[in-house]
Amino acid sequence: MSSKFLGKSLAQLNEEMGIAPDISVLTGAERVVVKPIPLVQISPNPDQPRKTFSEAELNDLAESIKEKGVLSPIILRTVQNKPHLYEIVAGERRYRAAQRAGLSEIPALVKTLSDKNAMEIALIENVQRENLNPIEEAEGFKNLMEKYQYSLEDVSKLIGKSASYIRNLMRINSLPESVKELIKEGKISPSHARTIAVSDNPEQLAHDIINNNLSVAETQKHVKNTARSKTSRNFVKNTLDAQYVSKVESKISKHLGLDVKLREKRGGAGQFVISFDNRIQMEDLINKLLK
Repeated sequence: MSSKFLGKSLAQLNEEMGIAPDISVLTGAERVVVKPIPLVQISPNPDQPRKTFSEAELNDLAESIKEKGVLSPIILRTVQNKPHLYEIVAGERRYRAAQRAGLSEIPALVKTLSDKNAMEIALIENVQRENLNPIEEAEGFKNLMEKYQYSLEDVSKLIGKSASYIRNLMRINSLPESVKELIKEGKISPSHARTIAVSDNPEQLAHDIINNNLSVAETQKHVKNTARSKTSRNFVKNTLDAQYVSKVESKISKHLGLDVKLREKRGGAGQFVISFDNRIQMEDLINKLLK
């Protein structure tokens, strides 16, 4: 491989790769090597958590790549039924900067990954590198929970952050798009956003924060004096204790002899997800439920 892609040395490349997520636990012991992949054969992942890229940051990274090369390989997976094409799992920012730097190839690790594992890795990589704004991070959590039936605790273990952190951040998803834009632009902070998410009129409060330069503490006082969102209130009121959820899952799992997950939704709604490995277990489960 050309030193144009490896930078100063292989040791430096390995050091750079150390900050990437350890994907072996997600994908098994598959052996992969770093190899140059033509940029024309690569396309972005439509489910990539990060949607916005700073023009200034991309230009700075492009200049660094021109000087030192791409020090940390991106992670790709092959496109189904098109083995000569690849989809980005992690490293879209480096890919975009490499395009700007005029490279024709980029060092990459090509992995065999399911849609779920690809989304997991993309979210881990972005959270660890702190590349996501609060809206993108909250959307990433939401996608895992809705598309792949992850619980709050599942996401917490995956990314290494507390359940309360995830729960508080996901409040932002309930905000109007106009307020979300203010968060993306950095005009109001994530802490302000979480505070006004429980309000019945978050748009007005967002503009009050900007116009009056309100602190989070001052914003909390304003929220107490305004009408509360019924959806938010019901969600908080009906949130089940994590220990209770774990106890219920364990009790039902033991009774059925299968893995059981309790998924809580807004307003007290929810569902039980029961997993089985084969038809025999499925028939046994049906018989137990019908009894």
